[in-house]
This record gives sequence, C-alpha cells and structure tokens, in this order.
Amino acid sequence: MSRVQTLTVAVAGVALLAPSASSAAESVHLRPSRAETRRVASGPAPGSALPTALPHVAVPHRGRIEPVARDGAREVLTPVAGPGGSAAPDAAPSAPATTVSAPVTTTGTATPSPDASGPATPGPDPSDPERTAPTVPAPVTAADLLDKVSGCTPVSRGRYRKDRGTAATVPVCGTRDAVYWKADMDIDCDGRPGAHCNAGTDPNFSSSTAFAQSDGRALSSEKLPYVVVPAPSGIWDYREHGVRGGSVAAMVYRDRVSYAVVGDVGPTDIIGEASYAAATSLGIDPDPRSGGAPSGVTYIVFKDSRVTPLEDREAAESQGERLAREFVDSAD
Repeated sequence: MSRVQTLTVAVAGVALLAPSASSAAESVHLRPSRAETRRVASGPAPGSALPTALPHVAVPHRGRIEPVARDGAREVLTPVAGPGGSAAPDAAPSAPATTVSAPVTTTGTATPSPDASGPATPGPDPSDPERTAPTVPAPVTAADLLDKVSGCTPVSRGRYRKDRGTAATVPVCGTRDAVYWKADMDIDCDGRPGAHCNAGTDPNFSSSTAFAQSDGRALSSEKLPYVVVPAPSGIWDYREHGVRGGSVAAMVYRDRVSYAVVGDVGPTDIIGEASYAAATSLGIDPDPRSGGAPSGVTYIVFKDSRVTPLEDREAAESQGERLAREFVDSAD
C-alpha cells in the first residue's frame, strides 16, 4: 500500500472514534477538566479579573469576627447595598476590600488587639457570692427597734390612760424621724363590717373610720393592719408632728415586728389601740370583746410618711421595713 493510501485510512479511523462537537461540549460542561479544577481550587491567577458575583453564604449569628490581614490589622469587608438597604449577593462589589490599620469597633464580643494598653477590667467572679449578688440588708428585728426607743424625749404635754378609769402613765415620745409610745393593745373593729367585725361581735362597733380608703369607703379592720392615734387635744396633736392618715407605723410585741398605717382616731385621753388585722399580725388575740394585750406593745409612727393608696397593705410593709432600717441606722 502506498503512503497516500495509508494516511487516508488512518485519518478515517480517527474520524470514526472521535465524538461529535456537541457531545464534547456537553462532556466539558458536566465534568470540568483537571486543569480547570486546579485553577478554581487555587483561585484566580495573578493579574486575572475577579468574578462579577460571589455566592451568598449564610453565617450563624454568633457575633461578627473581623478578618485579620497578614500585617496584623483588621480588614473590613464592605457589602454592596441592594434594594431595601440589604446586601445584594448578585451585585458586583463597588470597591475592593479595604484594609484599615486603626482599631475597629464591633457589636460582637471582640478580643483586644495585642497592642492594647492597660490591664483588662476583670468581670464578676462566679465563685465570689459578694461580687455576684447585691447585698440585701437583714430585716429589722424587734430588738433593734426596742433598743432604739429605749429612752424617751416627751413630745406630749401630758400623759395618756391605757383604759378608761386607769391612771395616765403613757407619754408620747419623739425623735427627729418618729414618734412612739408604749402601751397596751385594745382591738378596734370599726370600719366595713365583716365576719369578725360587726355590731354583733363588737358592742362598740362603728361602720366608719376617721380615714377612708381610695374609693371613699371606710377601712376594713379585718384586712388592713392600722393603728389608732388619740384625737387632737391639749395633751398632744399628732398633726403637729408629721402624722396623718396613711402614715407608716411599726408595731413591736415580744419578738415580733409588724407594719401598719395610721387608720383611725380614738378618744382624746386614751392611747393603745389597733385593728383586728394588726393584732393578728403580732400574734395577739384579735377578738374585740376579750382579745388584745394588757401591755408590752410599742407603736412607732414615722414622720412625714404616707402609703398611697391607704389600703395598700404590701406598700405599708415595704415602706415600713425601709423606714425602720433608716430609723435604726440613724444617729439620732
């Protein structure tokens, strides 16, 4: 066979084995060549153009971590704003990434840069309860209050009786912050009638009280701890000493402390009376006929104090505890 015939047969064989142009294009589309794979993995060659768009990748919200350049400075990547002010993943960046050498403030938790000056401020030590929890003052005790009122500077011009027909032995004492007296406790069941305080249980029952609650009705002796002050007279006028309806009072009996408000006014010459609820809070028998305490009850009324609304028992207790602490801790 001549050389021309041999060359013709070889060319024909190659043509039979080669795929069509469309098949070759499809093969390249489905499976990139190894050279192309290496080029994509290693990034664009130096001097080549950047792609016009980057794929969007969701990042978990755990605080922003700023990338760091090789020279130690942080790099700030400025996203391209799309419609509505959000970053548009399909738009080309308007400018290449900018390297900023100055420190950058971020909203997430950032690690101080190595050149930061000064020691870091230590946070709370979980093992130290004094640094992790606020200090709460201890409740005021009966002993605290009784020690504070162990003496007496009289503010009344005379003395009061504990009960009708007895000798007048009780003065009203005072300090800069409070007035106080030591007497018995008679049960005042006046006010809105209830199961325990009514005309049938108390022969001296009255459906009214000197001071009313916020809706205009009389106070409830069964529900609200209140103390009774003597009506103004030549012996003493409570109004001249910062005392009024709703003033906060502390009551002490044995080892118990209870807080109340000034809620009613009694006779001009007798002192030592409180509501059904006040007696109950101190562990005293509240029965209006046979209850009460013959002695040993201390009444302390804090000047210029007031509970609003007057019937708010919880407010009386919280204010009472605060005022009692200030009273005990004061230098007076």
